[in-house]
Amino acid sequence: MGEDAGRGLECQKIMDGKGNNGNSSQKAIPSCCLKARASAPELEAKCHSTVVSGWFSESQSSSDKAGKMVYFNNPMWPGEAHSLKVESILYKARSDYQEVLVFESSSYGKVLVLDGIVQLTEKDECAYQEMITHLPLCSIPSPKTVLVVGGGDGGVLAEISRHSSVDHIDICEIDRMVIEVSKKFFPELAAGFEDPRVCLHVGDGPAQELVEKPFFDTLARALRPGGVLCNMAESMWLHTHLIDDMISICREIFKGSVHYAWASVPTYPSGVIGFLICSTEGPAVDFLNPINPIEKLEGAHQHKRELRYYNSEMHKAAFSLPSFLKREVRLLCD
Repeated sequence: MGEDAGRGLECQKIMDGKGNNGNSSQKAIPSCCLKARASAPELEAKCHSTVVSGWFSESQSSSDKAGKMVYFNNPMWPGEAHSLKVESILYKARSDYQEVLVFESSSYGKVLVLDGIVQLTEKDECAYQEMITHLPLCSIPSPKTVLVVGGGDGGVLAEISRHSSVDHIDICEIDRMVIEVSKKFFPELAAGFEDPRVCLHVGDGPAQELVEKPFFDTLARALRPGGVLCNMAESMWLHTHLIDDMISICREIFKGSVHYAWASVPTYPSGVIGFLICSTEGPAVDFLNPINPIEKLEGAHQHKRELRYYNSEMHKAAFSLPSFLKREVRLLCD
């Protein structure tokens, strides 16, 4: 075996008193293992609560009766947790809304984590940012105004900026810390805020879930006839019941068309993320065949940074759905 083989077992052996030929007094228990064993408050540990023995794992946090933070598998994807090897923790703080963590991983570059959940990594953020932007904008002839809800890292703004027809971009973000952290650690994404067409609105809004009827109602009323919406829509491998609910709601609200698409994002639970893409009543929108192909937009492909995931072939392929999904979400067969 190579010299690195078995190193992942070292901390567990030390915790069990089995390291160093059974003499645990020869080597102190690592602080990360003490953290995992004792659930000590974060500030008492030299590493982050979600990082144990050099590995980050997605988790859901809550306070126990003693007020200590307790971490466990997120109920949105029970029985599984994606882990990334941590090279170093670059930033950790708590804003008025959430815990913000940035770390350097060994295989996915820098990683942004909010409340224990991976938001993006340098390696695969392109799939989500590019698809959620260009699926709608390449489906209409000449997009003019765009609203982004969330997206404080700036990546979606950077993608919208490829479309020269867009005159105005509003972005509503609740947490200014996310914006500032992105500017420091993810400048290539945060460059989207530098576009003069961008109008930033920071602050809390109505307490509406982003996948429930009041939210979709509000957006539909704000759109012009033939206007389009693209919303994150969970994983087909884990949440077909939620996908079914979302499609049912949107079919009731959006009288143009409603479709489901997907993309491969390795660090999203199950490795697949979905998109719900809708249009209001008005000029017909054919989402399956981009009328405004990115390849024909002057300078769009190389604008500030090269496209890494999206192209017209991926656009069309995103709407091809597996048989099990069509069976479990009957509305997709209509």
